Amino acid sequence: MTTEQKPGCSITLPEATLTEQLKVLQVHPRDNVLVALQPIVAGQTLPEPYAALIATSDIPAGHKVALQPINAGDAVVKYGFAIGKATADIAAGAQVHSHNLATALSGTIAYHYAGCQAQPLQFPAGLPTEFQGYRRANGKVGTRNELWIINTVGCVNRAAMRVAELARKEFAQLLDLPNIDGIHAFTHPFGCSQLGDDLSNTRELLAGLIQHPNAGAVLILGLGCENNQLAKLLQASPDVDQQRIRAFNAQQVEDEVEQGLAAVGELLAHMAQDKRSACPVSELVMGMKCGGSDGLSGLTANALVGRIADLVAAANGKVVLTETPEMFGAEQVFMARAQNEQVFNDLVELVNDFKQYFIDNNQPVYENPSPGNKDGGLTTLEEKSLGAIQKGGSAVVNQIIRYGKQATLPGLTLLEGPGNDAVSSTALTAAGATLILFTTGRGTPLGFPAPTVKISSNSNLAGRKPQWIDYDAGGLLRLGQDANRFTHEFFRYLVAVASGQRTRNEISDNREIAIWKNGVTL
Repeated sequence: MTTEQKPGCSITLPEATLTEQLKVLQVHPRDNVLVALQPIVAGQTLPEPYAALIATSDIPAGHKVALQPINAGDAVVKYGFAIGKATADIAAGAQVHSHNLATALSGTIAYHYAGCQAQPLQFPAGLPTEFQGYRRANGKVGTRNELWIINTVGCVNRAAMRVAELARKEFAQLLDLPNIDGIHAFTHPFGCSQLGDDLSNTRELLAGLIQHPNAGAVLILGLGCENNQLAKLLQASPDVDQQRIRAFNAQQVEDEVEQGLAAVGELLAHMAQDKRSACPVSELVMGMKCGGSDGLSGLTANALVGRIADLVAAANGKVVLTETPEMFGAEQVFMARAQNEQVFNDLVELVNDFKQYFIDNNQPVYENPSPGNKDGGLTTLEEKSLGAIQKGGSAVVNQIIRYGKQATLPGLTLLEGPGNDAVSSTALTAAGATLILFTTGRGTPLGFPAPTVKISSNSNLAGRKPQWIDYDAGGLLRLGQDANRFTHEFFRYLVAVASGQRTRNEISDNREIAIWKNGVTL
């Protein structure tokens, strides 16, 4: 057996020896539960080396079965960590789920820095070290060359969409060029009647999109009377090529759609000169996200993405991970890898601030997983979090950034954001992610401004929804599959996507943004 070590967390994967499908898995040697990788029928004897166990009930794939008797009040352990406490006595071979397991999480807690325990990472020989990207005037590198239309306020949503629709028809010949990847309007309902930090968050988020390297040019459409004033949004977006940006308020022109079309024509003329060139993989910025997780997500898709995170970090690229509440119960794994005490303290503040956000709104910090997560086998937030953080790999945590901010350092960055798929994925894009790796056990057609690679945790989902899923991580559960080879094949695929190969969300034109609204509306 091969064990990939992470500070406080490890996953055991099969060697390339057999060819049949794994049926059950003990994730960590300390665990007192197994994960059913295929449905188990009541009365069925478990496969070796667990043949002493007989299932006492039907156990769906992704759900847990007790490896040994567990007394009421005892910790249930998975990934080597407690994922909650048993609420009743559990017999060996019994299903472990919501009927006999509950979270042990509560409010904010104190943490203590004990130094960085992360191990050095090495980029393996034989993997691609370059991709074909678009080098921008500011030195950043995009994986796409698209024209983005961003609006300051929801009042001009339809105008922005109309400009994009008409521009795709009027400039169809330019869009046939291999170096112009599309025209897209990313609309939202905010920008008016917002105050304070809530308004600032909207402005910073939009500024991150305006400065994104996948946008070869940007048209910013305002109204004129909104709180999110166009002039202030432009001030918040200093890192742009002024030749590649046009902006106006609809109230100050005769016909905002005609004005927008004229601006698009000027911008496309600049973009037509752009060409892909060889860029080092250190210029990649990958955002890691999971949505609709199941009991296999932490074992397959999230673990695979974590290995990619380590490869990118080893190559001196940037990896950004968000979903702060899905770190609850597992945050100390990241704290053990904080580069220094300042990063540690920033992470403590991030976690406790988000817990306080729940408390201030009279919500328990453990109000998670979702119904879909539970159907897939996840019982408590601790369990979900320990699976979710696998996406962060084992790299040093170099930076903690707040919502709307951009990642500036190589290696692993943790970004403040909620678990909501659309909000957190938009925040990853605004933070600079030029590819989003989105793992899922339940499936979703969602897509975002950056190419969104959907990775299924199980092969059944990949087979049922090929129009959604780009890559099937369920293959990791087949004995005979070498985890490193599987990871390296996936990395080569991601380099191809970064170089222009389209993802399912791009083919289906599933692209949108969502902004975190967490303040007062006038």
